[in-house]
Amino acid sequence: MTFRNIGSVWLVASLAFVASVANAATVDKTAKTGSKENGAASVARPTPSALARNPRDLTGVWARYPAPWPSYSGDFDDIPPPDQGPDLEEPYATQWKEKRSKRQEAHKAGRPLLDPSTLCLPEGMPTVMQAIYPIQILQTPGQITVLAELFMQTRRIYMDQPLPAADEMPPSYFGFSTATWQGDTLVIKTRGVKKEVEFFEIPHSDAMTITEHYQIAANGKLYLDIAIEDPGYLKTPYEFRWIYERLPEYRMPEYICDNLHDEIKPDGTVDLKTE
Repeated sequence: MTFRNIGSVWLVASLAFVASVANAATVDKTAKTGSKENGAASVARPTPSALARNPRDLTGVWARYPAPWPSYSGDFDDIPPPDQGPDLEEPYATQWKEKRSKRQEAHKAGRPLLDPSTLCLPEGMPTVMQAIYPIQILQTPGQITVLAELFMQTRRIYMDQPLPAADEMPPSYFGFSTATWQGDTLVIKTRGVKKEVEFFEIPHSDAMTITEHYQIAANGKLYLDIAIEDPGYLKTPYEFRWIYERLPEYRMPEYICDNLHDEIKPDGTVDLKTE
């Protein structure tokens, strides 16, 4: 996935956020499991050493902790897939590695390849939860709504509802999501994500199921553990973690994809217009 830096206001705010993380005296120990952290290795649940006073209150604007992109060294930053990528069956494993290699080579050459975000398409699930830009969570009776700043996306999660049969779910970008509280952990299951929606170009079937576990720790951070299951495509569930931090003063601006600075080349690469 390629992240494009857009907007000086967001850039300044993000730099300040990254600086505050870098200046922290200690690394958040509850983010660690084993020798790696923040989704770099498979994680075991639950990990927060203690839960928040209001562990079921997810309402607010959240940003990834730490920031998901590696640097501000250029106009494009390549974000690697979490946990080094999935454990795919063949021939999907070889095909996916070839795609990743081609994309990385193009990125290093300064000519990143076309991707859905360049075309202003919704990220879909689970990419929207990656929160390249902040997300806002709203809790209302019977529903949890996720609003993403990027492209003003909306994800609806229905409380305590059964998952419809596969033939009753028209494939969509975000699929059908149903949630339930298990103690103070919010568990969400999602199916019905259409095949064209690929997380880091990982192929999947109509049977793909995404399970999310949300916990708010005493330090105020929101921990999301994701497991993607897809028999026939994945040998083992693809598991990884994302962590978020509340931004109580942040107001998400309008982000409509109507001021494009991308120039799509005939060979499928992307450049920034300099005019």
